[in-house]
Amino acid sequence: MVMPPPRLGPARDCSSVADGMAGRKVRLREVTLADRRTLAGFDRDAAETRRVGEYRHWAAHRAEADFHFAIETLRGGLVVGSLSATEADVPDRFSYGIGIGPRHRRCGYAGDAVITLLRFMFGVQGYRKCQVSIYGGNVASLSLHARLGFREEGRVRDTELSRDGVKYLVLMGIADTEFAEIHPDFPAERPRGRHWRPRGRHRDR
Repeated sequence: MVMPPPRLGPARDCSSVADGMAGRKVRLREVTLADRRTLAGFDRDAAETRRVGEYRHWAAHRAEADFHFAIETLRGGLVVGSLSATEADVPDRFSYGIGIGPRHRRCGYAGDAVITLLRFMFGVQGYRKCQVSIYGGNVASLSLHARLGFREEGRVRDTELSRDGVKYLVLMGIADTEFAEIHPDFPAERPRGRHWRPRGRHRDR
């Protein structure tokens, strides 16, 4: 869904920092060996329909980002995707990559996971801004991030992106103060069932 962070470096132990990182529908937790098999299966399932620049779970977790998380549903404990976050070269900034398994999309998991990550990175880790790069043809991801409060900050031409005539990455960002204003009480509701879709800005399509 979102381009994975490019920088390589030592991964941090997420077993403790991820404790209690729960949103309305999912929690973020440490990636286990069993999870890696599940995530590799997601990559195989998406191989025929994968967009240019789309997140690859296997590649993201072989790259040594600062944080790796499995995305697990609160109801049922089902792993539906993964997320990796990396500190940017600019102080107090970070980026992330996220992917949801093909059969688990359009259930609101991606948006919930992103908000949960931002709450952790801003509120606990002390970062001041998040910036992501999204393939210009990925309308669903661009729309999702706009609904979550991200703003477009620029476009970068990339000669390797050529499908559908789109050859650029869209840079989007959100500051900690903007996040606090848009999501002051997250999470405020009890988790619902898998196919429940919240109204308003949190809806993930």
